[in-house]
Amino acid sequence: MSASGKAADRPATREDLECVYIIGGKEQLPEIATQAVLGFKAYNLARMSALGLNVPPAFVLGTGYCTYPQAVGQQLWRPALVKLEALTGLKLGDARRPLLLSVRSGAPVSMPGMMDTLLNIGLTDATVPGLIRLTGHPRLAWDAYRRLIAGYGEVVAGIDAAHFEADLAAVRQGEDEGALDFASLRQIARRHLETFQRETGSPFPQSAEVQLSEAISAVLRSWGSEKAVAYRNLHGLSHDMGTAVTVQRMVFGNAGGLSGAGVGFTRNPSTGDPNPWVDFLFNAQGEDVVSGRRTARGHEELAAVAPRVWDELVDAAALLERHFGDMQDFEFTVQEGVLFLLQTRAGKRTPFAAARIALDLLAEGLIDAGTARERTRVLDRQALTVLTIAAGDGAALSPIASASSAANGVVCGEIGLEETRVRERKAAGASVILVRRDAETSDIAALALADGLLTQHGARTSHAAVVARQLGKVCLVGSETMTIDDTRREVAFGGTVFPEGATLTLDGNSGKIYSGAAHIAETVPVELLARLDALHGRLTQLVSSPESAIVA
Repeated sequence: MSASGKAADRPATREDLECVYIIGGKEQLPEIATQAVLGFKAYNLARMSALGLNVPPAFVLGTGYCTYPQAVGQQLWRPALVKLEALTGLKLGDARRPLLLSVRSGAPVSMPGMMDTLLNIGLTDATVPGLIRLTGHPRLAWDAYRRLIAGYGEVVAGIDAAHFEADLAAVRQGEDEGALDFASLRQIARRHLETFQRETGSPFPQSAEVQLSEAISAVLRSWGSEKAVAYRNLHGLSHDMGTAVTVQRMVFGNAGGLSGAGVGFTRNPSTGDPNPWVDFLFNAQGEDVVSGRRTARGHEELAAVAPRVWDELVDAAALLERHFGDMQDFEFTVQEGVLFLLQTRAGKRTPFAAARIALDLLAEGLIDAGTARERTRVLDRQALTVLTIAAGDGAALSPIASASSAANGVVCGEIGLEETRVRERKAAGASVILVRRDAETSDIAALALADGLLTQHGARTSHAAVVARQLGKVCLVGSETMTIDDTRREVAFGGTVFPEGATLTLDGNSGKIYSGAAHIAETVPVELLARLDALHGRLTQLVSSPESAIVA
């Protein structure tokens, strides 16, 4: 089976359009279904399924569709849809037993959050009652429907998300979104339908097949989106690879009770600590965590409320590490106490974490010395040096706020509220911290320029936080006491107001935020560097070198 990872990769061809690949059930992938054809995400889904992990069944349109997007309208994927319906016992568009689908992108290399995803495809006025009968959850059905209308409107129809946010705000009246009952969610869904009609001049599509076809086309188009192109340019990736599209049975983290969505790393991606590092939201869908628009918390509540699910997740994380031989970044959903794995990939990490993880995996026998040396070949004393805050007069500093740390280190810089400001001040030689409401990947160009990222909302595992960590930027997310006034160009922490251009210090080691520029010390991890030098057979680089020194 190609999911073993041993088949040779090759570029996708026109013939690939004739083949749509099934994941799940007893059907085996053909040898031609390589990572280059299936895309990174679907290829690893197949490997997880082969490991016996609970992966919802799916079919995959290969990367060749990016070259021939007009083929989507030919519905060459229809036989695969029929197979998926047979696997699930559900049918797309059926009023009694509706099959609902997620439509996700997946290039041959990982591009976190750079392309589009659509969830809950297949919900219509006619199928909502069927979902209620199937699940017994009217709140789930109306929550999923209003999410579909807003997501489809934004991604497929190009409607500004602010219109749907206004609908939500008008109904919830300051109440927590997760506490809304089905009647309120039904009201939001109806408002969204009116918004869709008003903004597009056409009604929201009530054909599940039209929804699916348009969703596939939208995901393929997102390969050429501004942020996806910027990401590939930033990382020197080919624009010719294309993205595959995975069409997968929906599972619902918004089913109430022991349901929720999460993203995790098998080890801490900032420090390399060998314990799972997970963000989770009860009664939520996966986009709530990774979009950067909501603030998720660590795994403690999940472990306390659903210890059996947590233990199962820890076991799954260990299995993924053993199979892939590397720290993994994974996504999962819990539906009424049942764990589903939705994605895994090698996790983005800081240089410090890269060194520790490689050395620990070697010590644990999961990789050999050659692999460990290859993964750490560019890491040296300078790369592993950690920045920490040092009080200049010996007195303890008083933070003005705190947030969740997504990437460690320390940065001092001016507040910049958007890309133009960041670009201007960087050109003038200033250090700049990008300050935003949400941790969104649409800020990739500004983030690449900035020296750090601070957001009001978002989780440590939001796609933008993952990208910030990969770029080596200090990143704090979910500073809930912070507010931004775009009109006045000001940022406030409680009653303290800072104009754009004022200086802040972000401490990614503690999650604290300070006014002004703090003194920064360089700390060299002596033991870790000694282990790294021993691996590479070189003399320790710490001879006659101080362990720390104040540098700013």
